[in-house]
Amino acid sequence: MSTMSTKELMRLCHKEIYEQKRSCFEALGEDGQYSEAQKHYAFELISEYGVRATARILQIPRRTLQRWCRLYGVYVKRCPYWVYEWARRRRKKRRFWQYRGYG
Repeated sequence: MSTMSTKELMRLCHKEIYEQKRSCFEALGEDGQYSEAQKHYAFELISEYGVRATARILQIPRRTLQRWCRLYGVYVKRCPYWVYEWARRRRKKRRFWQYRGYG
């Protein structure tokens, strides 16, 4: 019996979620070109994950997403909202351990 590590299990879980998002994106579409509903769905993902991750999830070129954002006037931050919180916690943790002589 093989056991999966937590990292492998999380990767599999994320893969399934991303496949669901991709299938939802494809279901919104019509033959040929991307529909307005698909574009708006992509904008929702961009606001949550960022452009690069959304391109990977939906398996469409990053340049296409960037072009849509320019055309529709969608402002995209350099990184998703959670990155700032993560960086703040990381700095705090580093200071904590440096103060104790481990850094």
